[in-house]
Amino acid sequence: MRVSYPLSLKVSLWLVLNLLLLAALGVGFFVLNHGGLAWSALVAGPAGEQGQVLFNLIAGETGAAPAEGRPAVLQRFGEAAGAEFYLFGGDERLLAGNPISLPPAVHARMEFRGPVWAPPGGPGPGFSPKGGPPRKGEGDLEVGRRRENGPDPAERRPRDRIRFPGEPGAAGGRVTHRFIERTDEPAAYWIVMRVAYVPSDRGNRPLPAMLIARVGSLWGVLGLLGHQTWLLAGGGVLALSVLFWLPLVRSITRSIGQLTRATEQIAEGRFETRVSTGRSDELGQLGDSVNRMATRLDAHMHGQKRFLGDGAHELCSPLARLPMATGILAEQAPPNLQSTVGDVRDEVQQMSTLVNELLAFTKSGLQARQVVLGPHDLEPLVRDALAREGAGERVTLDLAPGLRVNAEPDLLRRAIANLIRNALRYAGDAGPVAVRGERQGDRVVLAIEDEGPGVPPADLDRLGEPFFRPELARSREGGGVGLGLAIVRDSITACQGEVRFANRTPHGFRAELRLGAA
Repeated sequence: MRVSYPLSLKVSLWLVLNLLLLAALGVGFFVLNHGGLAWSALVAGPAGEQGQVLFNLIAGETGAAPAEGRPAVLQRFGEAAGAEFYLFGGDERLLAGNPISLPPAVHARMEFRGPVWAPPGGPGPGFSPKGGPPRKGEGDLEVGRRRENGPDPAERRPRDRIRFPGEPGAAGGRVTHRFIERTDEPAAYWIVMRVAYVPSDRGNRPLPAMLIARVGSLWGVLGLLGHQTWLLAGGGVLALSVLFWLPLVRSITRSIGQLTRATEQIAEGRFETRVSTGRSDELGQLGDSVNRMATRLDAHMHGQKRFLGDGAHELCSPLARLPMATGILAEQAPPNLQSTVGDVRDEVQQMSTLVNELLAFTKSGLQARQVVLGPHDLEPLVRDALAREGAGERVTLDLAPGLRVNAEPDLLRRAIANLIRNALRYAGDAGPVAVRGERQGDRVVLAIEDEGPGVPPADLDRLGEPFFRPELARSREGGGVGLGLAIVRDSITACQGEVRFANRTPHGFRAELRLGAA
């Protein structure tokens, strides 16, 4: 069975998903505490303080520069930050930056309002030179001074300001000093923050102003606001966590893979297979148990085959005399007993066939320990097997030129002959039997295919078991004794190869031998 999703991949993905879940919970907590799921959550509350400091710095340097040098200041910061900056006053007048028409969505959220009365030289109520809300008592002190002395008509002048949603005079909601708006036309992110703008040519009197940054991508927004560092740090933690867990995961999955391969080989009859037991944990105990199981199975199977071989060998002598005795009996028996004597001769022949198959089966299994493999040309071995079975024109041969295999020739020849005999027996007159061979990497694949009825799917996994015969092969006329495919499997296993059985579509059967290429 081929693994679609390796265990190492599953464990690693589970670890990554766990870390991503923690990150998602952190982001969710951040979002819920900073204005919901809108883009403005990136600049709301403490998360936007680093961006606010940068915007105040840009506004401060812009105000300190002469009027003709202010666009250059914004351009310098824009090139460094990968953005384009615009400085607007409270009367919607562009104070610095390239001329631009703000998108309606951005303009609507800024809610330009004015004029309102404010004393000269003071920020006026509702505005702080630091770009945030007024300090406690700052507005009250100025109002008290006006109440005590009265406003000076000569100094009284209107000042425009920008009201945000939630401020007095704007639609309800809480006070918002900064926000982000994403637009499709043009495709950009707009970061808007209220800043402390003190132009040097206006007597250092702070003016209400808005600094707007136009950024082309979300990654650029994160970089401008200083969030890229946190994302990169999170990615680094994720990568380090995966690298930290990877040796443990690989160690576990490597041991499991060794156990899987070993048990597959044991299931195919290679009881000499052993697993490395260097681990001191549960996987090491499991490997030791697999080794003990393989040892006991090997001893059991070896003793069983030796018993069968010894029994079959002892039966050979009396069975060799029985045909002669039945022949004499047939000559002396009266006509009315000739059919009975014929039945006895058939039974003797069947017993002789069974004993010969038992000898071949035990020989293929017992000799596996002493098999010496060597390089051999495949085509002569296949032609010898065809000649032994008298296949003639009923078999088509299609072998790639120059195929050589590492095998023991007698065992391989016997396995091929058994498969051809089975194909000729069960295919009947349905069509020719095809023998095909090709090289696939470091293996040579020899396939014997027929056009017969095939094998019931439930019986495919049991093919090759001693004395097992599918239902359609249980009759004496059509089936053998159930050792032919067992001999094939033992012979190919002794050659360090692999046997595969499968049904063909729409009908037919395929037996495939996979041997090491020489």
